Amino acid sequence: MSTTKIIRIAEASQHVDEIVTIQGWLYNHRSSGKIRFLELRDGSTGTIQAVVAPGNCDEASFQASSELTQESSLIVTGKVKKHPKKDGVFELDVTHLTLVQKAEINYPISHKEHGPEFLMQNRHLWLRTPRQTAIMRVRASIIKSIRDFFDSRDFVLMDAPILTPSACEGTSTLFETEYFDETAYLTQSGQLYGEVGAFALGKTYVFGPTFRAEKSKTRKHLTEFWMVEPEIAFWDIDQNMDLGESLVTQIMKDILARNQAELKILGRDTAKLQAIAEGGFPRVSYDECIKMLNENGHPFPWGEDFGAPEETKIGDLFGGRPVFIHRFPKQIKSFYFKVDDKDDRLALGCDLIAPEGYGELIGGGIREENYETLKAAIKTHGLKEEDYNWYLDLRRYGSVPHGGFGLGLERTVSWVCGLDHVRETIAFPRLLNYLRP
Repeated sequence: MSTTKIIRIAEASQHVDEIVTIQGWLYNHRSSGKIRFLELRDGSTGTIQAVVAPGNCDEASFQASSELTQESSLIVTGKVKKHPKKDGVFELDVTHLTLVQKAEINYPISHKEHGPEFLMQNRHLWLRTPRQTAIMRVRASIIKSIRDFFDSRDFVLMDAPILTPSACEGTSTLFETEYFDETAYLTQSGQLYGEVGAFALGKTYVFGPTFRAEKSKTRKHLTEFWMVEPEIAFWDIDQNMDLGESLVTQIMKDILARNQAELKILGRDTAKLQAIAEGGFPRVSYDECIKMLNENGHPFPWGEDFGAPEETKIGDLFGGRPVFIHRFPKQIKSFYFKVDDKDDRLALGCDLIAPEGYGELIGGGIREENYETLKAAIKTHGLKEEDYNWYLDLRRYGSVPHGGFGLGLERTVSWVCGLDHVRETIAFPRLLNYLRP
């Protein structure tokens, strides 16, 4: 057999009437008389129908096509043709087929409905399905968009440690581990280290895994997730919201430009994403949100943090647009938040609430830059000053107003893809009851 060009299925439209080779796996198959129709996948976007007919291919290839089981690996050569009835769809008239490995029968992820428990136990195989590969491609595209956004604005990527000596948020939701002769924790956030970067580099961002030991079973939370956390020196709360909005709108523009095929597989309403890409996110204070909730049939007391019902209601009140909420009661924010000079009840925090019930997408604000004020806040929150001596040093040597935020990657993926549960947003989700595979 002569050498032919090896292509990916997603490239088939560029090779009509050419003889090509595709390497992949059998996703599905059917027969009509003596003709066999093999649906192949190769990891690129979409599948292709390979038509195996007697007379068009050699006898050995035709015989091998009758022995294939779901997920058997194979190499097929043939001519790319336009589908006779479907515009924009292509198929392969097979001239040669090589079976690489015949998969065992009874492949677990068959072409029928499976429950989430079963799918999670077989996540290593579930990832092969078109829906899951589409989500993974969107995730990779969002990561590229985030990196391009910050890199093009002169931010410097700085890696924060995963093992830390103390909590960032000052909470008990920490995974604890032995670290030689002392105790260490899996990081909840790279923010404190990002602040170090801001004082060294001016503009920096941390992008890595974070961990929360929360015993929750909601559709929005994982115990291991990724966050991007920019931190900037000489910064204020309005600049913070400007940056957050620019990041989200750029992500949407990039996804709409690069991932139409994946969004179609996922059945996502792209008109909603296009509206996000246009920007113009409303900005309302916590006080204004309390008033709006109480005036629209959702009573809520001042001083408590918003939960999922409140975030969903606020999103609905703004017609499905992302909403920035700013200036929260200081008692519901972490020790490092700067208090509002105009109202000492409030902290200069700003959260972006995604529409459609996806909740908090961005959480951030301005950090306290005064040494004595921050030292007192550490004590008030019941934290050990010695754990934060290095952090206090930032306020002793050239302190400036600064701030930033964290954007959760998995929740962003969930929102962009229109998913019902965050477990599909990462290859191997870690939840309360899932540590394998």
